[in-house]
Amino acid sequence: RPHQCEDCGKSFSWASHLERHRRVHTGERPFGCSECGETFSQGSHLLKHRRSHLRHQRVHSGERPFGCPECGENFSQRVHLAKHRR
Repeated sequence: RPHQCEDCGKSFSWASHLERHRRVHTGERPFGCSECGETFSQGSHLLKHRRSHLRHQRVHSGERPFGCPECGENFSQRVHLAKHRR
């Protein structure tokens, strides 16, 4: 693993993984949510966070896209449908 962190010695196969890891030490959070301003060290964490806004928006819109194939009841979140089906 040719890419080694100067701060802690952890090594990585890819330079991009070392760059991402360095944010642990620097505290850099370059990925910001345009909706609420919360920031993240990794783009994947921002994407996961954005889904929370989409789920919350369904509360206001009344959207219930997940339907039970057995009884026809609809749910705003997939997890609620899964719980219903147990």
